[in-house]
Amino acid sequence: MNKVATLTEAVTQEIVGFLMTDSNMELEAAMTLFYNSSLYEKLNDEETGLYLEGSAYVYELLKDELTGR
Repeated sequence: MNKVATLTEAVTQEIVGFLMTDSNMELEAAMTLFYNSSLYEKLNDEETGLYLEGSAYVYELLKDELTGR
């Protein structure tokens, strides 16, 4: 696994955990929600550099996406 994939996976795991805690989601629902978001696509795009950001920051971006901000 390369560096980008490793960092992306770490952020993804934390985001899914945040969703489960904050929204009382089951694991599968939280994973589906995040994996289907446009933010997840950006996180996996090496050119955005988003994988270098902290998971709390990325989670705030996801909340903005989900609320339409």
